[in-house]
Amino acid sequence: MTITQTVEVPANRRITLELPREIPEGKAQVEFRVIPFVKKEEKPAGNDKIRFTRKELDEMVKNSPTLHKLAGILHTDMTLDEIRMARLAKHL
Repeated sequence: MTITQTVEVPANRRITLELPREIPEGKAQVEFRVIPFVKKEEKPAGNDKIRFTRKELDEMVKNSPTLHKLAGILHTDMTLDEIRMARLAKHL
């Protein structure tokens, strides 16, 4: 049985759950999923990809060590096997 109900979340973040009498007493598995109703920013139709300018990408890479390492992989002509072997060679 699936029960869907829209509720107002109070400031104390506490809600009470009342089940229908059709549900028998005893053990039951309860799934609780919260989906906030937030206003989504509208995007142009047909533009499902996130796009950044080169300057924005360079700034993100500069400020993130992880992205800096990953960006190095993107600027190479190595195959995946060659990249894998190069990484393994560091540990041997």
